[in-house]
Amino acid sequence: MGGSMVTGYVLKRLRPTTPAFRALMEESRLEGYWMLVRLADGWASRRNRFLKHGEALFGVWHGREVVGVCGLNIAPYFDGRELGRVRHLFVSAQHRRNGVGRMLVETVVDRARRHFAALNTRAPQEAFAFYEGLGFGPVKGEEFVTHRMKFETKSAVGRKGD
Repeated sequence: MGGSMVTGYVLKRLRPTTPAFRALMEESRLEGYWMLVRLADGWASRRNRFLKHGEALFGVWHGREVVGVCGLNIAPYFDGRELGRVRHLFVSAQHRRNGVGRMLVETVVDRARRHFAALNTRAPQEAFAFYEGLGFGPVKGEEFVTHRMKFETKSAVGRKGD
């Protein structure tokens, strides 16, 4: 899955009910990031279990620790189901700059490419360069989107000659 495997890390589907996820969630909260708390709340309330067409939630393990999380949802702020959204990306401070975030987002991009026409994200300013380095373009004037990656779709290819 995704790009190159980073030595010592294992990427697989995640259920945010494991004690290992709770430890990462607490780390994110202490850093002032609430995305993993929202992820756990959405899962517990059944509002978001990443079960709609194309959706998935991934975690990266280092031994018994979950050291990174990233999800893919249908973009909630748009009509239809053709736009995906990167959700809840977080990597443990101890494991940043080791390729974990790149592995997670590349896996989400690979999956999104098969299900969506484009992939959106709403990134904090400090993550703009990261997303742009992965091929996302900056988006201006959309309230819930800072970056987007567009995919060549089969239907778009068919329309080019029309």
